[in-house]
Amino acid sequence: MKYYTHQLNNGLRIVHVKNNSEVAHCGLIINAGSRDEEEHEQGIAHFIEHLIFKGTTKRKAFHILSRMDNVGGDINAYTSKEETFIHTSFIQNEYSRALELLSDLTFSSIFPGKEIEKEKEVIIDEINSYKDNPSESIFDDFEELIFAGQPLGRNILGSPETLNKFNKEDFQRFVHNNYSPDQMVISSVGDISFSELIKLVERNFNDFKPIQNGIKRKPFKNYLPETKVIDKNTSQAHCMLGNIGYNMYDSRRTTLSLLENITGGPGLTSRLNMLLREKLGYVYHVESNYTPFTDTGIFSVYFATDKNKLDKTLNQVHKEFKRLREKKLGSVQLKNAKQQLFGQIAIQSEVNSNQMIANGKSYLFRNKLNSLAEIKKKIENISAENVLEVANDVLKPDQLSVLIYQ
Repeated sequence: MKYYTHQLNNGLRIVHVKNNSEVAHCGLIINAGSRDEEEHEQGIAHFIEHLIFKGTTKRKAFHILSRMDNVGGDINAYTSKEETFIHTSFIQNEYSRALELLSDLTFSSIFPGKEIEKEKEVIIDEINSYKDNPSESIFDDFEELIFAGQPLGRNILGSPETLNKFNKEDFQRFVHNNYSPDQMVISSVGDISFSELIKLVERNFNDFKPIQNGIKRKPFKNYLPETKVIDKNTSQAHCMLGNIGYNMYDSRRTTLSLLENITGGPGLTSRLNMLLREKLGYVYHVESNYTPFTDTGIFSVYFATDKNKLDKTLNQVHKEFKRLREKKLGSVQLKNAKQQLFGQIAIQSEVNSNQMIANGKSYLFRNKLNSLAEIKKKIENISAENVLEVANDVLKPDQLSVLIYQ
C-alpha cells in the first residue's frame, strides 16, 4: 500500500491512499476522547460529537445533514476513549464539499441552547437503551472495574446527572482546550491527486491555530484485580473476565492480538467457541477482545449462559487459560492461527471506509501506516514461545478481574 503524507504549518497532518474507485472516504480524527474529560465533564466529548451536527455559524441542522445527503453521500462520527472521528463517504468529485463541511463542523459549531436540551434527552435514551441490553452494558461496566477511579474507566456516554449540568460554555471550553490542529489528522482514501487534496485541506484548515498547553492526558496506573457480582435480574448470567493489556506502542501487541484471536476471536474455530458452544453447548455466544490505548490496554472474554451453568462455564474458561499458559502451540496450530489473523486483517482492509478509519487512527497515534506486507511479517515472526510468554503475562489467574451480571 502506497500512502502520501503532509503536514500543514499549524501541525494538522494528512494521510492519503489513492485508488481508482468512484467512491471516496475522508475523515478528520481528533486526539480527544472521554479520557480527556475532567471528572465533572463525564460524557461531554460524546455530547459534542452529537452537537456539532446541530448548527454552525454557517448552517442550521437541516443544512448540515443535507450537505452530503444531497449528493448521495453520508456523514457520521464516533467518540471513543481517546479519539473523536468525523467521517464522510461520497462520490469522488465531492472532496471540496466534504472537507469544507468537516472544517465547519469542527471549528464553527455554535451549540444552540434548544438543541442542547433536546440532545440531552436523546443521549439519556441512548444510555437507557444500553442499560436494557446487558450484553452491551457489561463492557462499559467491566472497563470501569478494570480502570477503577481513572479517566479510562468512565462511561463514554456519561450519566443523566452530568449531562443535565452541561451548558454552551462547557462545550466551548472543552473544544477550545482539546480541538487543536496539531492533534488532528485528515485521512483520505479516494481517487484524487495528493497535490489537489493538500490544496483543499489548506483552504479549509490552514487558518486554525494550535492550542498552547493542550492535551494533558493522565496516564493509567495502579491496576488492581477485582471480582464483582451485580444483581440485574437477567434471564441469563452475563460474565466478563480479563486483565490490562499492552499499549499500542508495545512490541508484544501483535502477539497479544494473535493470542486473543486464538482464544475467542471472530473465527468459528476459536478455542472458546469450539469448547463452550460446539463441544459443551453451554453458550450461544462467546468472544474475546483486545483494545490497546496509548499507555495501556484491555484484554477480556465475554459470554452469556444459563445461570445454573455459570460456574461450570467460568471454570472451563479458566482451564483454557491454563492450557494456553502451560502448553506451547504446535507448529501446525501456530501456522493456522497466523494465517487466520492475517486473513481477517487483509479482508477488512479491502473495505475502503475501514481502511480510511484505520489509517487515520494509526497516523494520529503512531505517525505511520503499516502495509499488509509489514503486518504479515510481524505476524509471521511470532513464535510459539512468544505466545506462551504473553499468555503467562496477561492470563495470570491472580491478575484477572471478573464481572458477573445475574
